[in-house]
Amino acid sequence: MRNYFDFLKIFSLINCIRNFINIVLHFDTTKILNMTFMKKLVYALFLVGVLSFSGCSLNQMVKMADQQQLTVTPSPLEVHADTVNFEMSAALPVKMLKKGKVYTVNNFYEFGDREIQPQPTSIEFKQEDFPNANEQQPRISENFSFPYEDAMQSGKLTVQGVASDPRNNKSKETPRMDVAEGIITTSRLAQNSYYAAYAPHGYNDQEELIPTNVDFFFLQGSPVLRYSERRSDRGQFFDAFVAEKNVTRTVTITGTHSPEGAERINSRLSQQRSEAIETFYRRQMRKYDYKGMADSINFILKPVVEDWTEFRSELENYDGISGDQKSEILNVINGAGSFEDKEDALQRLGSYRTIFKDIYPKLRTAQTEILTVKDKKTNAEIAVLAKSIVNGGVSSDTLSDEELSFAATLTPSLSEKEQIYTAATKKNDSWQSHNNLGATYLEMAMKNNGGGNLDKAITQFEISNKKQENAQAYVNLGSAYLMQGNVAKAYDALKKAEGMSPSNEDRRGMNGVKGAIEIKMAKYGDAVSNLSNAPDNPVNLFNKGLAQILNGDNSSALTTLEQATSADNDMALAYYAAAIASARSDNESGVTSNLTKAVTADASLKEKALTDLEFRNYASGDAFRNAIK
Repeated sequence: MRNYFDFLKIFSLINCIRNFINIVLHFDTTKILNMTFMKKLVYALFLVGVLSFSGCSLNQMVKMADQQQLTVTPSPLEVHADTVNFEMSAALPVKMLKKGKVYTVNNFYEFGDREIQPQPTSIEFKQEDFPNANEQQPRISENFSFPYEDAMQSGKLTVQGVASDPRNNKSKETPRMDVAEGIITTSRLAQNSYYAAYAPHGYNDQEELIPTNVDFFFLQGSPVLRYSERRSDRGQFFDAFVAEKNVTRTVTITGTHSPEGAERINSRLSQQRSEAIETFYRRQMRKYDYKGMADSINFILKPVVEDWTEFRSELENYDGISGDQKSEILNVINGAGSFEDKEDALQRLGSYRTIFKDIYPKLRTAQTEILTVKDKKTNAEIAVLAKSIVNGGVSSDTLSDEELSFAATLTPSLSEKEQIYTAATKKNDSWQSHNNLGATYLEMAMKNNGGGNLDKAITQFEISNKKQENAQAYVNLGSAYLMQGNVAKAYDALKKAEGMSPSNEDRRGMNGVKGAIEIKMAKYGDAVSNLSNAPDNPVNLFNKGLAQILNGDNSSALTTLEQATSADNDMALAYYAAAIASARSDNESGVTSNLTKAVTADASLKEKALTDLEFRNYASGDAFRNAIK
């Protein structure tokens, strides 16, 4: 009906123009207007008619916009990595787009008394881009995004259509329409994980055994330890060693024999030579009054009979015969036949007399290896001396670098660790001591939520890396930057550490930090992988469960979150995340039971649950309301 009245208006306007022209033509042109003016007047009046037609088309487009189809994915919106991303698909009704016209769908996110426009700001339909718009629905899909702020959680995504004519800049707007409600913020539940990596102190506080080796030589076919051997340099060294009363654990004596006939006949020769050294050793212990110490020493006798190993070793290093002669000898001892057959064959070689004179005597030995306990300060002595160094009571050289760094591990007090590592930096100015001092400051910052200790820690890590780039300092910088809120810088530091082959312990600690960062970066698969190889503390287990939810694995998430609450029965967020996993699995009983535990552990979660769109399908039910009472 409205179109009909519009038509009558235009028809009347045309008649008016026609009558006006006829009247004007009956007057003297000199008395009215010249023809040029008349042409302009006619054109202007015609343009008025055209504009009336254009306005009608825009009104029609706005009216038909009620039938447009708009789909937003996801709905509700979701924040990931501090950004809200969504896709909007728009389809217009057939015949809505008019020739030469444009229809624009503008997006707005409204929250509180503010609004922002996602980027890009709109979807634009141009009639020339859809020549079949009178038979087919014009369709466009576009990706949008906007940075997230905490105030945005309760808001709405709205659209407003604008029909426009680019030829005259006229436009008509539709009312705004809601297309998505609020933002799901589950990804922002990630908890920061920190780890302090200490460089190895290099000190071994466990018992260490020091080997001492002495070889005694015997005459051909004899097991008697001669007086000349006992008084030789070897014998005198052995006597002095026993006199020191070193704490000895084992004495291993390997008796050998050379392969010539006379030696071969005495099958007990090797054993007897070993026993001769044991007898001599015990006599010396009695001489130096070992008393009960002798009973704690384990003597191990290893007689070697009919074995060519030592002979091969001596032959390899011997240059008294030619290479061909060596090959000839090796062919014999490596060939077939018994020990005696090989010895007989060697005697027929031209080189035999030479090796008998030069090599065989070296094989008539008793090789003695004595394992004694390394003399060390006790842990208590080291701790006391370290305090004295800190207080200036003794020189820093009283302890070695390794002992001083080890002393810091003997106290649970972070302030005492700080003092010892500060003394270490003054003593050796090494990358290890600077890193460890920084790690102590980092632990202090972890306990006090940052503060001045965090800046001190970063300074020490930077000094450590200037001394020598190292994995521990970069691992620690990752935690420090994360504590500062600089996620990107923290991630870069951990990637550097990863490329420096950190120890297994440091890698596992780093994985916990890296997993927390990857959740914040929306790298959920990577986060699950790293957190699966991190220490199983409550924070890492919670983050792993959260990453599994965000990665679409709700079943595994429930199992992991149960492990987190087993490790910490009061971890309210773990119960809350389990309620989210249950909601995403359409498990209402899981939602209510876990929410009940969550708000019992932390009453502040009641308000959060009421506005959390994860529970939008349950929020109006009595079971949900009862769960968060």
